[in-house]
Amino acid sequence: MEKIIFFGLIIPILIFVLYLGGKAIMTGFSAKSANRSNLENETSEGKDYLEGSNENLTTELNKLNELYKSGVLTEEEFEKAKKKILEN
Repeated sequence: MEKIIFFGLIIPILIFVLYLGGKAIMTGFSAKSANRSNLENETSEGKDYLEGSNENLTTELNKLNELYKSGVLTEEEFEKAKKKILEN
């Protein structure tokens, strides 16, 4: 009689624990999938931003070089400005 009561309590508890574990695992999988899709979206947006940024960087460096060649900037000023542009 004690065994029937013991297993009558243990089996539902074990099933409940397995249910909670399975639910947690499935929640983790769905979160991972959502993160992966968000990362892919951010990566594609980031590429567009970087392409625009590279064009802007090239334009700024070309303007700076023109100022240096025309004599408006000294070599020291040119190097400082170039360093500042490349660091940003």
